[in-house]
Amino acid sequence: MAPHIQLILGGARSGKSRFALEQGNESSFDPLIFLATASAGDAEMKERIEKHRMSRSVKDSRWRTIEEPYHLMKALEDSAIHDKGLLVLDCVTLWVSNLLCGMRGKIQSVSESEKTFDELLRTLPQLKGTIRIVSNEVGLSIVPDNELGRNFRDLQGTLNQNLAVLSNEVFFLTAGLPLKIK
Repeated sequence: MAPHIQLILGGARSGKSRFALEQGNESSFDPLIFLATASAGDAEMKERIEKHRMSRSVKDSRWRTIEEPYHLMKALEDSAIHDKGLLVLDCVTLWVSNLLCGMRGKIQSVSESEKTFDELLRTLPQLKGTIRIVSNEVGLSIVPDNELGRNFRDLQGTLNQNLAVLSNEVFFLTAGLPLKIK
């Protein structure tokens, strides 16, 4: 059976993660898996990650966290999600940034990143359960003034479009309010 996939889009601090974690039906899922793509590059980010870990465990101690900033497909395949499970992937935007800005010192080219995205788009339909994917909508701002910024925006925007096609539901959040667009 194919997974039920939700894509949850919005700007920074729009409430995407909270919505992914708190739609009200989480008690019906087992297991609950949170796949985090953030990496603690500095003390502030380390503190931010720890706050997120604590808030999940306070809400429901059944949440199991997998932290994988680079090798997303392996983490998805190893998550052991099944028909009654919920996996929250938070967030695709940080993962794209990690790939573009250096995987253990190696920066991925645009074409390498596109191949990695194709692999993700092939992997997701092979999974089971419910998958909630959090991603930033990056096309609502100014055109970046540098090549890396433009490449990031273009790659993220195209990946979001492809994830939307693959998803059963797509939500856009603003000021904590979800708008179902698919």
